[in-house]
Amino acid sequence: MAGSSEKQVVVIGIDDSEQSTYALKWTLDHFFPSPIFKLVLVHSRPTATSAVGLAGPVYVGAAEILPIVDSDLRKIATRVVDSARQLCIDKSVDDVTAEVVEGDPRNVLCDAVEKYRAAILVVGSHGYGAIKRAVLGSVSDYCAHHAHCTVMIVKKPKIKH
Repeated sequence: MAGSSEKQVVVIGIDDSEQSTYALKWTLDHFFPSPIFKLVLVHSRPTATSAVGLAGPVYVGAAEILPIVDSDLRKIATRVVDSARQLCIDKSVDDVTAEVVEGDPRNVLCDAVEKYRAAILVVGSHGYGAIKRAVLGSVSDYCAHHAHCTVMIVKKPKIKH
């Protein structure tokens, strides 16, 4: 665990979803600015081949499309990180590290916990039902079981009618 003069690390998984933005805002409102925490923002970027593979069967022209998909994924990652950094600036949080790592978000976040010796991992919840979670896999469920730190799953409250 961190020494008395060393800040504890809070890792937040960020993506371009509303749930991720809510989790970041919630964490900034409840933990920052704080002299005891350092914030690490981690965005998991899929590979171009996995993104094309998810779109359907690979066809003969896939080689030409991969650089375009990769460029788009890089632009999305830059936008996600820039937006998250701006939220931090707006909340006067300046002790922030941000990184983009290519790979599956479950592994990327658990690896970041180890790399930064995080005390807390914060992830948003998409609120999928059991069937969607089973088919798509839940990043938050995986991290809750495999990350070697406290995992906080932040759910955006549903609006009651």
